[in-house]
Amino acid sequence: MGKRILVQRMGRGTPTFRSPSHLRVAPAKYPPPTDKLIRGVVAELVHDPGRWVPLARIVLEDGREFYNVAVEGLRVGQIIEIGPGAKPVVGNILPLRDIPEGTRICNIEIRPGDGGKLARAGGTYATVIGKTSTHAIVVLPSGKQKMIPLNARATIGVVAGGGRVEKPLLKAGNAYHKWKVKARKWPRVRGVAMNAVSHPHGGGSHQSESKPTTVSRNAPPGRKVGHIAAKRTGRRKG
Repeated sequence: MGKRILVQRMGRGTPTFRSPSHLRVAPAKYPPPTDKLIRGVVAELVHDPGRWVPLARIVLEDGREFYNVAVEGLRVGQIIEIGPGAKPVVGNILPLRDIPEGTRICNIEIRPGDGGKLARAGGTYATVIGKTSTHAIVVLPSGKQKMIPLNARATIGVVAGGGRVEKPLLKAGNAYHKWKVKARKWPRVRGVAMNAVSHPHGGGSHQSESKPTTVSRNAPPGRKVGHIAAKRTGRRKG
């Protein structure tokens, strides 16, 4: 008789595997859209554990505040303009309709009012390359072009925190703390390194799967490991 494998225990959602969302500072979302220009000031730049991108706490002139992903060059005390009529300078938030073509933008709304969904990772940005009567054509960090409504908002600039992956971790303890704030367990043991009781790939006189690793999409939990619902197998020709 086998035992519950790691993916089964993760799926149960126990506190061991639950995301430590209590560590998060706040969601990075724009305030509800308005038809008038609003100004705010960057009160502070804060670290949000697990996000790997600094957040800017922006206090509006009417007393409201919200958090936005910080862009390169943003500073504490900077005045931020939000809405139609804002100048297309670094840190301002304005509709795609008012953003010149060729401008680097980030935290782009897919649907007007959703608070920002695209190009939010550290060091990423998108570029406005054209406009139609109803939509803007934006090149995303992946290189894909996407049509987004003109009244969707975006932040001018490049997301701060770029180059994070270029710094080596140097020791295992750094990797441990890196993943400690995420809903992911580290280190993760390979199935072939386990005993036969612990994993379908475990056991044997040497480390080997000892059987085809493709499994059905409908395989039961505990067997559903390896290449799940693989579209193809074997060596690629040519």
